[in-house]
Amino acid sequence: MAKINEDLQRERDKCTFKIAELTTLIDGGRDRTDARREREKVLLSRTKDLHGVPEEYLSHKEKYESAIKNSVILFGIVRQMQEEGKTSVTDYRDVITSLLASAQTRDGSPMGVHYIMFMPAILNQGTEEQQAQWMPRAWNSSIIGTYAQTELGHGTFIRGLETTATYDPSTKEFVLNTPTLTSYKWWPGGLGHTVNYCIVVAQLYSKGQCHGIHSFILQVRDEETHAPLPGIKVGDIGAKLGLNSVDNGFLGLDNVRIPRNHMLMKHAQVLEDGTYVKSKNSKLNYGAMVFVRVVIVFDMVNYLSKASTIAVRYSAVRRQCHMKEGAPETQILDYLTQQHKVFISIATTHALRVTANKLWDTFNAVTEELGGGNLNRLPELHALACCLKAVSTADTANCVERCRLACGGHGYMQSSNLPLTYGLVTAACTYEGENTVLLLQTARFLVKTWQNVDTAKLTPTVEYLKITRSKGFIDKWQNSIECIIKGFQIVAMGKISSSVDHMQQRISNGMALEDAWNMTSVQLVSAAEAHCRVIIMSTFYEEINKAMATVSPELRKVLQKLVELYCVYWALEKVGDLLQYAPIAQSDIRDMKSWYEDILVELRPNAVALVDAFDIRDGILHSTLGAYDGRVYERLMEEALKSPLNGEPVNQSFHKYLKPFMQGKL
Repeated sequence: MAKINEDLQRERDKCTFKIAELTTLIDGGRDRTDARREREKVLLSRTKDLHGVPEEYLSHKEKYESAIKNSVILFGIVRQMQEEGKTSVTDYRDVITSLLASAQTRDGSPMGVHYIMFMPAILNQGTEEQQAQWMPRAWNSSIIGTYAQTELGHGTFIRGLETTATYDPSTKEFVLNTPTLTSYKWWPGGLGHTVNYCIVVAQLYSKGQCHGIHSFILQVRDEETHAPLPGIKVGDIGAKLGLNSVDNGFLGLDNVRIPRNHMLMKHAQVLEDGTYVKSKNSKLNYGAMVFVRVVIVFDMVNYLSKASTIAVRYSAVRRQCHMKEGAPETQILDYLTQQHKVFISIATTHALRVTANKLWDTFNAVTEELGGGNLNRLPELHALACCLKAVSTADTANCVERCRLACGGHGYMQSSNLPLTYGLVTAACTYEGENTVLLLQTARFLVKTWQNVDTAKLTPTVEYLKITRSKGFIDKWQNSIECIIKGFQIVAMGKISSSVDHMQQRISNGMALEDAWNMTSVQLVSAAEAHCRVIIMSTFYEEINKAMATVSPELRKVLQKLVELYCVYWALEKVGDLLQYAPIAQSDIRDMKSWYEDILVELRPNAVALVDAFDIRDGILHSTLGAYDGRVYERLMEEALKSPLNGEPVNQSFHKYLKPFMQGKL
């Protein structure tokens, strides 16, 4: 290994806790840390750049081909682990999120949706017979699939989808069509050139009646030649802001026939004679969506840990200006403004990680209850997944951009990996549910909950709505984490209550319910976000308190400061809300600002150690600014010299265009 930058080494030398202890806590145990490192070692030993030049200099076609080569290696490891009995369908969420986090392909994998959406949809919506038919082939990747729901003209409004699946009882087949240009499927990852199967979401017609949207398994390409099947028009949708290694595709269908049993029929069925058997509960299809949204939150943790690592290590190496006359140039990490920019990203990474784990546990618990016929917590789970997906992606996009800005001009370089990372996280604000729409779905659950708050038994994540109404919930403000959480609970309760009051007042004045909802929607989104802040903040506080009982005193202090940083940061960000709803005074806010500044200073000695604990290898981080050795300037120059423009001293365009122009001949 090259010599470590002296400033970076000094940072590591003054660490007050054992980095390995925090890494183990993050991974969930030493055995999981060892397993992750082993997977990464295998991955990095088997994957490499296909063209020998940085990804940003490849053409759109070359990026895809390189991504396929590395994805085959990546998911080949999954297959190998399955054969060795090291993983199964029941625990692949851990494996897949870990592998995708370690992937060599920086700009997404064309095969990701196969694991994240195609298989979960079959598990959630397919009968036992259908699962037995499709899952073994999907799990060992002898077929590769995607999930085709979004259309050129419809995204969030699923009921408005135009793709049709009409049952023909004479042949016991469904006939699939995209009758208009706007009904073409648009965006499914891997659809362009990778997959040979997909799940198509379409309007079901049987006996002349529309029964709404249902899911169908469709073979898109021949299993041997990979040529599109008759009646199918499929291709790549083109270059995007990010995820350009993924062949997001379009799909047109012209009287394509599939067998009756290719409709996923776990919840609703079409019998051979065309009789439609309705699902007991239409919300049972939420399972696959919730699973995907859990994975997205874990993805955000992965991306933000990388961005934080890059920004903090660079800030320790970069020196700029003199803080005191005659002194050496100051490490920019010593400036409080820089700490304000980047430290919140570290705290947010941990907050989202523990919340994602909690959401995953909730998902599994509710899924088990569903198996026993108990649907009571399904709306709560759906609302929880909606708001956590929305807030985690928005916060991560904001934090990644803060990290990029914290790295100055060098953060704008593709080789820093911050622009690519931002492209990946900002995409997540839109796919699998546009964030504003998801917050409104959470708001719908909160409105119903509030309207029954006095009579109904509240589910765990909204129990605080009843407690906050009790007299003396907060008599006097105190600058403590417990009081901040209570303050946010009061804010959420107040915003939900106010939204309901405003909506009911509009209805009383003669406005239609739908119009009243629309006119109150800005308030409703704000209420849903406030509720989500309560969930993240309280979960982070509670889970870290549990962890503190098992860690060393040295690590305990650092974890406590991260929780304080997260809660105080958001209290100051939302101070207007606290002033409106909570008994907080100006003097409390002034003291809180000082508290926040003190937290930054206390965390400063451990900043580099905290990101080192994320344990991200250079081959996975892909950053000139964030490498472990801190050789920022050497790596920037090394990457610059790889530019194809530096392959010759004089580019041909000089003689062809520039010189004639300069000589007045062009």
